[in-house]
Amino acid sequence: MMKQQSNLSDEQVVKRAKAAVRIELEKQRAMDVPIAVYDRKNKKIYQINSDGSRTEVGERIIEGRYSERSLK
Repeated sequence: MMKQQSNLSDEQVVKRAKAAVRIELEKQRAMDVPIAVYDRKNKKIYQINSDGSRTEVGERIIEGRYSERSLK
């Protein structure tokens, strides 16, 4: 039986997570599935199609952290 590595550094976890996201995005592009992207500067959500076209599908409405929001 193989022994699993249990002591991963934070750097290794981040590196693996980024690689998993990159692979999944490549897979989605290969399957011609639209990808959702958030633009932090404009605070808008875009859908990027396999042909490279970009369509706005929404925007960020609520500002701040959940714990800091005031109830009105």
